[in-house]
Amino acid sequence: MKNYIFGYARVSTEQQNLDRQLDALRKYGCDVIYNEKMTGTKRDRPELAKVLDRMTEGDTVVIESLSRLGRSTKDLIELTELFQSKGVHLVSLKESIDTSTSTGKLLFTLMSAIAQFERDVIADRTREGLKSARARGRTGGRPKTNPDAVRKAIKLYRTQQYSIKEIEDLTGVKKSTLYRNLQKNTNSGT
Repeated sequence: MKNYIFGYARVSTEQQNLDRQLDALRKYGCDVIYNEKMTGTKRDRPELAKVLDRMTEGDTVVIESLSRLGRSTKDLIELTELFQSKGVHLVSLKESIDTSTSTGKLLFTLMSAIAQFERDVIADRTREGLKSARARGRTGGRPKTNPDAVRKAIKLYRTQQYSIKEIEDLTGVKKSTLYRNLQKNTNSGT
């Protein structure tokens, strides 16, 4: 079975030109080139999805630059991890990265380790922040609303003599809380 070399090129806007990237991918010898004009921040990139669907073990994905592939460092790492799990090589021409070589594999491993470290640090900070907040008596989540205030707000609402803003000011019950409790009372038949 033949291993394919897939090229992927992307520019962010319709006004930008793909020619430089396409020329580099053709010069490399790509069998099939996918290209699209859309911002890299969009999660849904149809042409990239086609590459991901078609690639199989032993294939190579070639890009002109890492910035053309990933929306962020995290996205780039996730994509390269996907390539590695499928046995697909990644070549970035600008950065001279080729994961089929020992140097490319080392660079990829370092990038993955840094990304994992970043995820772990974020998780640690989150846990520490929650622990610190709990020590100060804060538990997080939606603040508890006084049930008496909610009942009073519902009574005021049903008199049809007050605006929602006036009910909020009189009771301290927010509009969303009032509507949610009105809905509960309607559903429960009260």
